[in-house]
Amino acid sequence: QVELVESGGGLVQPGGSLTLSCAASRFTLPFSVYLMRWYRQAPGKERELVAQIGNIKESTALADTVKGRFAVSRDNDEATVYLQMNALTSDDTANYYCNANHPGSGRNYWGQGTQVTVSS
Repeated sequence: QVELVESGGGLVQPGGSLTLSCAASRFTLPFSVYLMRWYRQAPGKERELVAQIGNIKESTALADTVKGRFAVSRDNDEATVYLQMNALTSDDTANYYCNANHPGSGRNYWGQGTQVTVSS
């Protein structure tokens, strides 16, 4: 059974940093072929796409709300994707979810989420 397991969330003060990890396992296709995305959802708000990293050239894209503060990367050998978050504000407080998508086959998987709380 395919698994995506996020980790690295927690409580951090405003201006602080966190790095989230998402480890994939039991994929039927190589991890490298998956487009990987990070979403977040705050209470009472819709799920928001935060970052993505491509499966071929590993091009990245970030939401305007996190540009200049967040970075996304992947390690295909370790089947892991990362979200480096800097200069965190209370607006970044949310449950962060990892998503793996293979456009050719329609395979689409979600992790269980990791909570990030930015508060003093």
